[in-house]
Amino acid sequence: MLKKWLWGTTLTLALAVTGVLVYYGYSIVHFANSISTASGNDSSSTTDGDGNTGTPTTPIPKWEGQERVNILLLGGDSRGDDAGRSDSVMVASIDPVSKRAHLFSVLRDTYVDIPGNGKSRLNSAFSYGGAELTKQTVSNLLGIPIQHYIYTDFIGFMALVDAVGGIDIDVEKDMYYTSKADKHMYDIDLKKGLQHMDGKTALQYVRFRHDATSDFTRTERQRIFMTELAKKLQSTTSLFKIPEILEAVAPYIETDLSPTQMLKLASLGFDINANEVDKQQIPPNKLLTNELAGSAQVLGVDKNKLQTFIQNLFKEDAQAEQQ
Repeated sequence: MLKKWLWGTTLTLALAVTGVLVYYGYSIVHFANSISTASGNDSSSTTDGDGNTGTPTTPIPKWEGQERVNILLLGGDSRGDDAGRSDSVMVASIDPVSKRAHLFSVLRDTYVDIPGNGKSRLNSAFSYGGAELTKQTVSNLLGIPIQHYIYTDFIGFMALVDAVGGIDIDVEKDMYYTSKADKHMYDIDLKKGLQHMDGKTALQYVRFRHDATSDFTRTERQRIFMTELAKKLQSTTSLFKIPEILEAVAPYIETDLSPTQMLKLASLGFDINANEVDKQQIPPNKLLTNELAGSAQVLGVDKNKLQTFIQNLFKEDAQAEQQ
């Protein structure tokens, strides 16, 4: 399996890297073939007459389908010795016809049906059945087929941020949190103001939720961070570091995308403007209700209304293509 990725890295890299595929074709193919996938190895290498594998020379393949592709992006809270729960759940949805993309942040406290496990918070699905069960659960909630997933944990996230040379973020307020359970390895201590963040401090920024609005503002910060990450990846400096970046994150990726599918997804991103990617909290506030599950407070949603909301967004994409 491709091991452990950042929540939005598939979409971000797809949008940012594709513009330089012609320059870094070898690096992309080498990266894709340096890691195994859930669906088995899918090599793009050439083979000589004696059956020996040589340098990858296959051209970057194009995305042939016209059906919308939906990819689950998971950030786990595992510390390396347990499965943990899904700390962040996102869905990247791309229409290959209109070339429009959406990035949905799905609130992890949403009370959902988890196949085979009854009702619980969304982030429990990962501890019950990993990425595959989470993919099925989110698909049922949103009413859309989710074809693939990508997962990372804390270490993978920090590796990516460090590989791109850090990210500049304007922190909106002081953030502080400490936990003995983690032996203070993941404590949060950020000051208000513009900061250049390495992997460790960036992880603090996207994880902080210990305020009045909890996961609502946390997911908003994650979307802000991903926007800045995309900008950094599109910068001239990062373009020249693409091979180095890919090599740094390869050990931390887990996905059911084959290398060829990754390359096709990257080619699909070539025509998508990163600045125009629609970013939404799911469920939106107008559809949320506060409910109790036993003595615990959870977020309720009318699934039919939520699915209608999603379909209306997709209809707007189709209408934009017709104009």
